[in-house]
Amino acid sequence: MKRANGVSPLSRARDGSDRELDPDSGDGRPPRVLVIAGSDPSGGAGLQADLKVVHALGAYGTSVVTAVTVQDTLRVHEVSALDPFLVERQLETVLDDVGADCIKIGMLARRATVELVARVCERKARGIPIVLDPVLVSSSGHELLEVVGHATLIQRLMPQCALVTPNAPEAALITGIDISEEAHMYHAADRLLLMGQAAVLITGGHIGGDTVLDLLRTADGLERRFEAPRAAESPHGTGCAMASAVAAGLAHGFTLENAVDRAHAFVHEAIERAVRMGRGRPILQLDPHADA
Repeated sequence: MKRANGVSPLSRARDGSDRELDPDSGDGRPPRVLVIAGSDPSGGAGLQADLKVVHALGAYGTSVVTAVTVQDTLRVHEVSALDPFLVERQLETVLDDVGADCIKIGMLARRATVELVARVCERKARGIPIVLDPVLVSSSGHELLEVVGHATLIQRLMPQCALVTPNAPEAALITGIDISEEAHMYHAADRLLLMGQAAVLITGGHIGGDTVLDLLRTADGLERRFEAPRAAESPHGTGCAMASAVAAGLAHGFTLENAVDRAHAFVHEAIERAVRMGRGRPILQLDPHADA
């Protein structure tokens, strides 16, 4: 059996058995993905896109808002970070009530928010896999995490994560390695693993060439290359979608490798169906039943 996106749902489940994962099985409750991210009013990235991805992949999405942006399909115009203690209270409340099978973290905006999210996850999310998309700077150059927060992200939050999913520029900022070709991605992945990461997925859309490479490396020796033809124009929100799709897979009980495999197929199909909704970059078509 294959789902609408053409990817088989068969994988190793939470109980270790190879069975078909059905979000409507058991008590009828779908797997839960808690998204911590900033708002994108264009709907192409951020919190809005994350929740669309989670829903499209059969999971139930809850959300914690970290910042409100003034943003369109052209660029980020302005960022207004929420009070970090309000973010903390949102996170505690959702975890205490709905809970989560996976947590996806995106834009955090402020150093204090990074610290408080890390503290809450230490207290209330032990055993829940966390996927971190380390959103540092927008593609249009707008700062999305204050520079003083970078070290806090690396030292306090990243070690708690099952997977970190930087694009090449983000991986370069975190590791200090210039990434302009494929070989540099391997060096950066090595550096991230040496920094204590359990697993890293570096997405290579910012590196030139006819083929886009995404590189998965783990501390226990797994290495996978995921390749796809480069689209004529890069859509808005691909990094958000990739991390959220992996989180949905982990929430369903997929192994990390299979969750990434499934996410890669889903996102690149969405890229192929991308539509232009405004004056800027195309928007991913995240409904697997829709035609471009």
